Amino acid sequence: MLNRRSIKDSRSETALFRRRALVGFVLILLGLTALVTRFVYLQVLHHDEFVVRSENNRVKPRAIPPARGLIYDRSGVLLADNVPAFRLEVVPEQVPDMSALLAEIGAVVPIGSDDIDAFKKQLKQSRRFESVPLKLRLTEDEIDRFAVNRWRFPGVDVVPYLTRRYPYGAHFAHVVGYVGRIDADDLERLDPVRYKGTSHVGRSGLERSYEDVLHGTPGYELVEVNADGQTQRVLERHPPVPGKNLYLSIDIRVQKAAEEAFDNRPGAAVAIDPRNGQVLAMVSVPSFDPNLFVNGITHADYSALTTAEDKPLYNRALRGVYPPGSTVKPLLALGGLEYGVRRPEDTVLSTGEFCIPGQTRCYRDDRRGGDGTVNMVRAIQLSTNTYFYRLALDLGIDRLSSFMSKFSFGRPTGVDLVGEVSGVLPSREWKAGRYKQPWFPGETVISGIGQGYWAVTPMQLSHAIATFAGHGTPYAPRVVMATQSGVDSPPEPLANPPTGPSLIQKPGDWAAVNQGMLAVMTGPGTGKNVGIGFPYAIAGKSGTAERYSRTTNAYDERRNNAYLASRHRAWFVAYTPAEDPKIAVAALLESGAWGAQDAGPIVRKILDAWVVQQGGTLPVSPPPTATPASPVADPSEVIGPTIEPPMDNSDSDDIPAIPSSSGANP
Repeated sequence: MLNRRSIKDSRSETALFRRRALVGFVLILLGLTALVTRFVYLQVLHHDEFVVRSENNRVKPRAIPPARGLIYDRSGVLLADNVPAFRLEVVPEQVPDMSALLAEIGAVVPIGSDDIDAFKKQLKQSRRFESVPLKLRLTEDEIDRFAVNRWRFPGVDVVPYLTRRYPYGAHFAHVVGYVGRIDADDLERLDPVRYKGTSHVGRSGLERSYEDVLHGTPGYELVEVNADGQTQRVLERHPPVPGKNLYLSIDIRVQKAAEEAFDNRPGAAVAIDPRNGQVLAMVSVPSFDPNLFVNGITHADYSALTTAEDKPLYNRALRGVYPPGSTVKPLLALGGLEYGVRRPEDTVLSTGEFCIPGQTRCYRDDRRGGDGTVNMVRAIQLSTNTYFYRLALDLGIDRLSSFMSKFSFGRPTGVDLVGEVSGVLPSREWKAGRYKQPWFPGETVISGIGQGYWAVTPMQLSHAIATFAGHGTPYAPRVVMATQSGVDSPPEPLANPPTGPSLIQKPGDWAAVNQGMLAVMTGPGTGKNVGIGFPYAIAGKSGTAERYSRTTNAYDERRNNAYLASRHRAWFVAYTPAEDPKIAVAALLESGAWGAQDAGPIVRKILDAWVVQQGGTLPVSPPPTATPASPVADPSEVIGPTIEPPMDNSDSDDIPAIPSSSGANP
């Protein structure tokens, strides 16, 4: 059988090839058209948009937080510094599984529960492309271990930063304050542009009061990154503007001397320059280490501070309110002179008790039998209660409270620190508003010796004494005396003009009261031993305020120091040189037997340190046994009743409870 060979149809094959080639050409043409169209769309119509997108993928802006301003004392001693440190930061959008990351990274760098809690809180407050601190202040060992394992943790990196440090710790904690990590409440009130990249904000003290001055303005830089988000190079940099430095009026030597003088006994002291209102020292004892708060305090440390019986976080100088006792007697005497109710030579007979006509309950002097006939100078010198009972009644509560209010009692002094409370100045209006009750003459009597409803802060009393020492010219207390724009710039003094004209209309009135306060320090005044060996004349006044109401007028024979300290607040106020005052001090011991005996030496040590700060030699201190522990050492003082506001850490003003009826006789 013959094999037939098929006949090849060249014409058909050629036509088929042509059709296929045409289809292929059309497809290629369509593809090229689509490509060109897409190219035109990307490169022509939307060129600007995609250039920006491309640059955003390659170039990232990064905020540069400003360096916080430094804080110095008046002599240039550094009190608040910025030191370099490293922290672990996480970019959330680059982390596929955050829970797994937190679980695994702890094996490389120890992460505490406090760190994780703070991280999760800030994570909720931040955008996914913003880096969030996970652990602050990494050690060199932690940095090395993370560097070896970095490939395992995309989106996590070690970042340098400046952290706050307080070299003198507790010595300035209540003045300088501290900074803390920014939280959700801060984000709602802070300017997001100005605080871009910033992780800390002022929490207390000057750090909070001068936050706007200390913070500065952030800068930024453009960095080129790879596909993993790692920085390759910096393309452009705009440096931040650092915050201004602060120069305080406080001197570290005076501050340390004041704190050491308390010997860990709870209390407070404030020293002010009467000529300009500058605060030379301000201490609250006990204190705390502000460095604990900077990068997040642990639960254990915070619990120890908040539950401590002596309340180290409580700023007694600004928030502690106490009855001033006899320390207000010189100012009351000044009020009697200014209103024309008393002349310096007018006398009062002190027999040991004072009775309001028509009442059976009387108010006693602290000395049995009284001080006899006393004029104004001697009444201040001996702190004769009867004289000031009578003066308070003659003035009346309305004039008494009106005059005392001029010295900032019953309202904040205006010091440049946050948290100052108003205290209480006894007045008819205050009692009616607080208790809806009328005012009684017996309440006027005890107001004349700084008891009853009286409640003042050490800052208020120091400000009042400084105002008097400055011949009545009032200045708002100021802790910051100058700012500085940079280390090479000179400090710029902050103006602090008087807040008004002199409160004393007659120079002779000042001289009479000053003579009485000088007599306190010479003899036989209550402070006669405090000024021994001091190179300048000191004018002063002691005060021993009762903490509890008396239920009887009987003299208490259990006069040992421990018993009396449990019942008394010990005050001492002074200024020097008496003829031209340059420093005024008020010191309080929460538990002191007598003002001169217990608070007086604190004031003396502050004045001694001030003499050294002025360039003099350290004065010879009086012997510690110079003041006997007896009622004669401080016969000012205390008749009761007084009920003092409870001491707490709240933000509300502390208000005293109603005194018992034992001293507020109608």
